[in-house]
Amino acid sequence: MNLSALFIRRPVATSLLALAIALVGLVAYRLLPVAALPQVDFPTLTVSANLPGASPETMAATVATPLERALGTIAGVTELTSSSSLGNTRITLQLDLDQNIETAAKSVQAAINATRSQLPSGMSGNPTYRKINPSDAPVLILSMTSDSVSRAAMYDFASTVLAQRLAQVKGVGQVNMGGGSLPAVRVEVDPGGLAAAGVGVESLRQAIDAANVTRPKGSLENGERHWQLGASDQATKAADYLPTIVSWKSGAALRLGDVARVFDGEQDTRNMGLANGKPAVILLINRQPDANVIETVERALAILPQLRAELPPGIKLEVVADRTVTIRASLREVQHTLLLSIGLVIMVVFLFLRNARAALIPSVAVPVSLLGTFAVMYLCGFSLNNISLMALVIVTGFVVDDAVVVLENISRHIEAGMTPFDAALRGAREVGFTVLSMSLSLIAVFIPILLMGGVVGRLFREFAVTLSAAILVSLVVSLTLTPMMCARLLKPHAPPPAGTRPTLAARLQDALLGGYGRSLAVVLRHPWITLALLFATIAFNGYLYGIVPKGFFPQQDTGRIMGFIDADQRTSFQSMQGKLSRFVSIVQQDPAVDNVVGYAGGAGGGGPRGGSGGMMFVTLKPLAERDVTADQVIGRLRGKLSREPGASLFLVAAQDIRIGGRMSGAQYEFTLQSDSLQTLRQWEPRIREAMRKLPQLEDVSSDRQDKGEQTYLEVDRDALARLGLNQRLVNATLNDLFGQRLVSTIYGPLNQYRVVLEAEQRYLQSPEILNDLFVVGPDGNRVPLAAFSRWQAGTMPLAVNHQGGSVASTISFNLPVGVSLSEATDAVRQEMARIGVPSSVHGSFEGNAKAFQASLKSQPMLILAAIVAVYLILGMLYENLTHPITILSTLPSAGVGAILALLAFKTEFGVISLIGVILLIGIVKKNAIMMIDFAISAERDRGLSPRDAIFEACLLRFRPIMMTTLAALFGALPLAFGVGDGAELRQPLGITIVGGLILSQILTLYTTPVVYLQLDRLRLALRRRLGRPSHSPASATHP
Repeated sequence: MNLSALFIRRPVATSLLALAIALVGLVAYRLLPVAALPQVDFPTLTVSANLPGASPETMAATVATPLERALGTIAGVTELTSSSSLGNTRITLQLDLDQNIETAAKSVQAAINATRSQLPSGMSGNPTYRKINPSDAPVLILSMTSDSVSRAAMYDFASTVLAQRLAQVKGVGQVNMGGGSLPAVRVEVDPGGLAAAGVGVESLRQAIDAANVTRPKGSLENGERHWQLGASDQATKAADYLPTIVSWKSGAALRLGDVARVFDGEQDTRNMGLANGKPAVILLINRQPDANVIETVERALAILPQLRAELPPGIKLEVVADRTVTIRASLREVQHTLLLSIGLVIMVVFLFLRNARAALIPSVAVPVSLLGTFAVMYLCGFSLNNISLMALVIVTGFVVDDAVVVLENISRHIEAGMTPFDAALRGAREVGFTVLSMSLSLIAVFIPILLMGGVVGRLFREFAVTLSAAILVSLVVSLTLTPMMCARLLKPHAPPPAGTRPTLAARLQDALLGGYGRSLAVVLRHPWITLALLFATIAFNGYLYGIVPKGFFPQQDTGRIMGFIDADQRTSFQSMQGKLSRFVSIVQQDPAVDNVVGYAGGAGGGGPRGGSGGMMFVTLKPLAERDVTADQVIGRLRGKLSREPGASLFLVAAQDIRIGGRMSGAQYEFTLQSDSLQTLRQWEPRIREAMRKLPQLEDVSSDRQDKGEQTYLEVDRDALARLGLNQRLVNATLNDLFGQRLVSTIYGPLNQYRVVLEAEQRYLQSPEILNDLFVVGPDGNRVPLAAFSRWQAGTMPLAVNHQGGSVASTISFNLPVGVSLSEATDAVRQEMARIGVPSSVHGSFEGNAKAFQASLKSQPMLILAAIVAVYLILGMLYENLTHPITILSTLPSAGVGAILALLAFKTEFGVISLIGVILLIGIVKKNAIMMIDFAISAERDRGLSPRDAIFEACLLRFRPIMMTTLAALFGALPLAFGVGDGAELRQPLGITIVGGLILSQILTLYTTPVVYLQLDRLRLALRRRLGRPSHSPASATHP
């Protein structure tokens, strides 16, 4: 049966079918969304809770633990971590990839509601959740600067207008602000003067709270009129609070202004923000885990002109970091690579066929196949991203293979004297099964990827489906459009005039074919040497796989760097301000840096270090304007930044794939857990110091903070009771004076503001002031604090971290240039064993390092599954058990070539290289398919011996084998040697395929016929031993 005959005889219908495929593909291409990578974000939610003034240990015990117990029961939770600092707890849940984030959000809210009764009563509000991953870098960063407007006023506008409007943008998960705080009325009380008047701080707090009330007053009405009651009950500015009467003493009023300094200021004075060295309010826009980056940023940027128009005079709103710039540049580069690959593939075809009409045929088949693939991608809900476009670049060499095989076979018959129409009918019928076998066996290698779970399976599912769709569309085009165009475009072969000298290209091809035929004859006379070489190649594969450096995902240069300031845990905020300014100045002076923003203080302003740290976001210049990568920029800044005493700035290049919810100061994490907190505190510093000494690691830091200075009050409870006081009153007095306590709320038309109470600044400078502090009892008696307590200096944790509900400490690290992740993880495990870490302390890699270990375990099974899938498909197609073995004998040389190429280019064997190896399984066996298919037909139809049949097959298929291999090779070359944005992501795939194709092409031209003959002899020997009549291999028939 000749399926192509119908299309050869109906050229108009076939042409219109191809045109329809192309038009639908063009429309789909315009509709496809654009992204950096396929949707591989783990569903992640962050729960935040606040209890002003509470210590980290109190937050962990009273807030984090009850919430963790409830959240840990949600189905599908794979990681549950929390970090508790002064007055704040943040819990991060990460779920399985197949979980729906909206369903998970409902479960999180239900868990929060169920836990509310167990939480402390003094919380400023219910815990809230956001659909964001705190470890992800912001997709957009805005800065507000002004020479005339105060920070508080800028922050007020940002909080009231900008943050609200930006949070409403579809795809935005959260808008964080840094570098300022809301306006507030600040009351700085003089504890000595207040105590001398016989008034307690708690009484003053209650007086302030009572002076500012916004409550309903009711209404009046008669039969005809209605009056709404109003009153001057709300105090909105500092001047309104000054006359507030705190108490009456001896018939005289003691007013607030008599014992306190009241002024309009900021709610939190311990914060700072800088944008390129200028004081600024920073807006950090994070996307939801399932949102498209480019679409989210485009929507946010679209409303910026309107927001700028609403800004008060004197305020500048600028974009200082935009993630989409490098994404678009990377996609442009890969699209240029695609066009270059198409041009190189067409050039190969033209050089071999030496006929413009013949070269035009695959030149049409390639774009039609690719455009048809765009239509399939649109129907599957895919996007144009680096991975799917890489699949299209690679498939350029594959889709031309089918057309080349059909075209070359038809051309051979025309050269033998047949008319183009008859040659098209016969040639398409002869190679129809060959093309089908090549296509289906290539698709078969992706079956294991389609069934894979985890981040690797999700990441490359789009790659596999895109490539499989392109191959299927190419199969249809090659069996319909290609033979029809051959019948219509190719001319009958005219023998050259006598005495005409062949062209140089023809003489080269003839010489190459003649040399191959002579060398093949020698190889067939010495089969055991060839088989020994094949088995040695298989063994060499195992050795190379063991020594090649392994990694997870190529280190990307996204043009963004995140910085985490790790200051001494006893550092004051005043000291932190100077350190942040100097760090920003050093980074800004680097010639590759475009913008720098940083902030410290405020709610979580220190990033993973809480209050003893700060955060920085660096935007590099476009790659065309700098001659170094992001990692090289980090490397040359590392030495300059190390000179700052008492603080370190850890820089890490932001990546598109960030697994895990930890906000850490480096790329990879190693988490320590123990049932005993004391054991963990004892061993964590030892392990951290040991890791710092390893040459395979750098930028080693820890999130453990247990060296914060503490002033600890030891209270004599008996004396306290004897003096008529209680612990609640003492705690409330201390909180009023030293906790920036929020004592009242001012309700504005668009926002809410606070009244902040604390002691005067001179009382906040030293613990010695506690010696002069008085507590005023309910009866007005002044009691010195020293009468019932004594204070002592000590240490306390500045943050308490949990994982899975138990106390944990995470050590983060980066890799030096030239060190692979496999080398680093092996070094850490060996060092843990060397220093004798007890079994009660458990260490595990988390985040990207954990995903790397999981992918490393699955790599051999994935490769084996791909080989088995190809064997099963080929066995079913050929109705034979030995021919698939012959075809698969081409794989070992491809594996050796791929790994040798990776070693030569000093490239890690990661998930991108793994996909290249799996692709090679599907690519290199096509040589054997073309040989065996012809040999089987020759034995069956012409009665040739196996030796003669395979020898003739090798010679006749030599030209299409070389054409298809070179087409695939040249299609991958732009990936292997590409430069520009995103090249580091594409290079491992190109290097793997190029290396594998070169070596496999050289070896399989000789090993395949030898294996074919030896397996045929083995089959005959087994039949004779079993006493069965022998049959020719031709019994393995096919259509």
